[in-house]
Amino acid sequence: MSNRALLEVIALDVEDAVAAQAGGADRLELVTDMAADGLTPARETFAAIRAAVDIPLRVMVRTADGFAAGDVGSLAATARALRAEGAREFVLGFLTADGSPDLAAVEAVVAELDGCAWTFHRAIDRAADRDQLRKALADLPGLDTYLTAGAAAGVDEGLPVLLAEAARGGEPGYGPRILVGGGLALAHVPVLRAGGIDAFHIGGAARPGGWHHPVSAAAVAEWRAALD
Repeated sequence: MSNRALLEVIALDVEDAVAAQAGGADRLELVTDMAADGLTPARETFAAIRAAVDIPLRVMVRTADGFAAGDVGSLAATARALRAEGAREFVLGFLTADGSPDLAAVEAVVAELDGCAWTFHRAIDRAADRDQLRKALADLPGLDTYLTAGAAAGVDEGLPVLLAEAARGGEPGYGPRILVGGGLALAHVPVLRAGGIDAFHIGGAARPGGWHHPVSAAAVAEWRAALD
């Protein structure tokens, strides 16, 4: 079996997607409006990217900034529309005001996914109790990944948590893959790899010119080489 690490890159449009694939990305996370930390892209954007690249796409299901679900009916309808457009992988995650997982909202969206694979995103880094969240979500169909920095402030602070959670891989709630993202730097890679983590998520790191510039295939290739 290959031990190749997974590299996921945030893509906002077709230009980003093509550059990310050319640089060696294994998968894309499709979002819009990074000023709000990433919302659901238009169906037309998803369709255009799907036609332009042949690597897997995970599409964000999130309609407002923050980690509150908002209108759950609207979220479910958004997921339903994306499925109708052909989306097969998703990203979502909602918390209640006290930092608990919003199971009603998550379950309503997951019910629209027909068993498709999905990532619970960095809402876990704002949870009141990470262990409780993992165990509460453990039996939901399709959940195969947690996107996390280990802490709300980013990987620098969250590194011990990431390594501790990776070491619990066989325990209830700890089966999904850890996808590290949020302040991730190349310098973090050796210790994360040594700790058994094999999935990495980059956004700004793929754009040396900043978020107003497109993904750089060369920047993605640098990450690909570091992971290989």
